[in-house]
Amino acid sequence: MAPTRRDVLRLGAAAAVLFPAGAARASNGVPEAIAAFTKGAAPLEGGVRLDVPEIADNGGAVPVRVAAPGARRIALFADGNPRPRVAVFQFGKLVPPDARTRIRLAKSQTVIAVAEMADGTFRRASRKIAVTVGGCG
Repeated sequence: MAPTRRDVLRLGAAAAVLFPAGAARASNGVPEAIAAFTKGAAPLEGGVRLDVPEIADNGGAVPVRVAAPGARRIALFADGNPRPRVAVFQFGKLVPPDARTRIRLAKSQTVIAVAEMADGTFRRASRKIAVTVGGCG
């Protein structure tokens, strides 16, 4: 027996509830990218200094400074970019864990910094940035 119009509408409504529009785009792989960096460990809030402008006039070159006393590595993630992992900085024993760079942001979004500390724990900080001109495309 062929499905009726009513059956198709019910199936579509169920799919909309189970898979809301934009849900896949909302995460954009950021939780997975952070989990890959932390090897599944949940990062704690705080302990990382993330300096970014609140408003970026040009998304093609947004200045970022990140520092975390006692960190071995620091990764930057942008939740609205097609590729969420933006950069990873690795520090030696004689190098202070402080880095500056410029990143490209496709649109207004949140930038997340996750630091791997010397004791093996992970810390994080995040900031929202409003981009007035897109930088990716």
